[in-house]
Formats: sequence, C-alpha cells, structure tokens
Amino acid sequence: MRIVRILLGVIGVVVGVFGAWLLLSRQDLDQLTNAAVWLVAGVVLHDGVLALFTLVLGAVLVPLLPRAVRGPAVVGLVVLGSVTLLAVPVLGRFGARPDNATLLDRHYTAGWLVLAAVVLVAVVVASVLRSRRGDGDEGGVDGAGPGGRRRPHRA
Repeated sequence: MRIVRILLGVIGVVVGVFGAWLLLSRQDLDQLTNAAVWLVAGVVLHDGVLALFTLVLGAVLVPLLPRAVRGPAVVGLVVLGSVTLLAVPVLGRFGARPDNATLLDRHYTAGWLVLAAVVLVAVVVASVLRSRRGDGDEGGVDGAGPGGRRRPHRA
C-alpha cells in the first residue's frame, strides 16, 4: 500500500508540474494576472464572506433550532453558500453578450433553485432521521446523556 501511495503522489506532482508549465507557457501576462485575481477573489470571498456569514448564522440562529436539525442545517448552509458564491457570475449573467447567444445559454437561476430545493429536502430528511434515531438528544460534547451516562453505540 505504501508503494501505491508513493506512486500516486509522484503522478500527482508530475501532472501538477505539467499543468503549471502549460499555464505559464501558453498564456500571456494579462491572462495570468486575471487568473491570479480570480484565485485571490475566491479565497477572500470564501474566508471573508462565506465563512464569516456561516459563523454568525451558526452563533445566532443554529442554537434556536432543535438539536437534531442543527447538524444538517449547518451542512446545508455551507453547501448552498459555497455553490451560490461559485454561481454568482452565471446567476448575474456577467459576460453575456447579445452577439453570442451561446454564452450563458442556460437557465442558471432555475438550476440554482433546483439545487436549493434538493439541499432543503436533504436537510429535512437528515433531520427527520436524526430525530427518529434520537441523535441530537445527547447533552455534552462527549455524547454523554443526562447524569453523565454514555449512550450505547448503535451500529
């Protein structure tokens, strides 16, 4: 197994170096600058907007939810928030041009609404399953119930 890991690591490094060589050898400085701006903007948006928004919502709203709903709600928020940040350019139709109908030729808002509905259904289903199993009733970080007794593990 160790040889497989080393081989996969070597393949990954070779592919990464090849990709970097292609990027640097086939793009002009303006294109590289635009790529760098997008990479930095992605980090800033994620860490400065999405992460901050998630932390604030988690601190304010999540404690108001029943325990069984908290985990699935946070997962749904993170998934939907991340995808929404990635979808902002197409949802806003930035780059659409009237002389080229093939750019942004889909109903991206409808697709995002379908994804939001799927995430909402997944959160509800996971919450109901957790509620029925009794997950979320434990009181404490270590899973100990009332009186400090640990609940038996269910397989």
